[in-house]
Amino acid sequence: MKNLTKIVPLMLICILILAACSSSKPKTSSSSNSNGYEKTTIRLAYNLPQDHHISKGIEQFAKEVTEKSGGAVKVQVYPAGQLLSDKDMNQSILTGGVEMGVNSSTLWASTVPAMGIFDVPYIFKDYGTAGEALSGEFGDKLRKAMEDKGAKVLMFADYGYAQFANNKRPLKSPSDFKGLKIRSIGDIPSEMIKAYGASPVFMGAGEVYMGLQRNTVDGATSGTTAMVQRKYDEVTKYLTINNYAYLEFILAVNKEYWGNLPEKTQQLISETAAETEKWIRSQAEKEDESTAKELEEKGMEVYVVPKEDLPKWKEAAKPAWDSFSKNAGKLGEELLDLVDKN
Repeated sequence: MKNLTKIVPLMLICILILAACSSSKPKTSSSSNSNGYEKTTIRLAYNLPQDHHISKGIEQFAKEVTEKSGGAVKVQVYPAGQLLSDKDMNQSILTGGVEMGVNSSTLWASTVPAMGIFDVPYIFKDYGTAGEALSGEFGDKLRKAMEDKGAKVLMFADYGYAQFANNKRPLKSPSDFKGLKIRSIGDIPSEMIKAYGASPVFMGAGEVYMGLQRNTVDGATSGTTAMVQRKYDEVTKYLTINNYAYLEFILAVNKEYWGNLPEKTQQLISETAAETEKWIRSQAEKEDESTAKELEEKGMEVYVVPKEDLPKWKEAAKPAWDSFSKNAGKLGEELLDLVDKN
């Protein structure tokens, strides 16, 4: 009996402990304040200035995912190169060093050569053509090629058209480039610059202002949005609007990480990314127009290449097309064929 009187209280204590443990299990998908989402933190890095329209879209995307999930799916943003440089971004995404990142299609072309399609001169005649292509088979082929390498594309973020600025003379025809040193943004634009008779020079975006100021380069190619943000009007005099390349930035996520996310979280992220992609696309043309006007108001001499002259510019850039076809192989040819059909 003495032993029994000792055992009974112990059993009661054990029962109470077990009851307490079962009632304190962490709440995940059933948690009311998480809207049914499992808690996770996703790091997202990008390099563009925070006032760029793509940056604004990405910041809104992160905010909406976090809010819609009741704070359970937290997208932690590292802007303007705080976490990774554009040169390190892709490798970090592919190895899982960062879960998500935004980088240019030009830089992704070193991993997926077909991504160089956006640098092929004069391939997209207007903003609508680019959007239609990305929403169809053309975009699907690029998404698959990226997944084959280990990254899932969540959105194509339209940067806008690339132009030329320089401090030597107006560039009214390809022959006007002869002898100039032009900062390039990739291999294919470099082929075009060489075909026009100029010398391409590679340098980081943050180095261009000083390069122009010190005459290390005579000019540079970039979007007018970046030209405004990086104050090209202070170090260049002439702007040529020829809309030669429709630049894209890509929000990508590590494929393995994506596959391990709950389906509900995947759906939230995908839907929010699709909404953001549409908003960014709607801003690209507006931003191109407003920033070109702003550069003119700040004193740059602007020359808009007439549409009837563009075939001459395109023909002179043929070596850049040949370079893309050689590097991108069968997929590159398929993409060129799809664009020709539009």
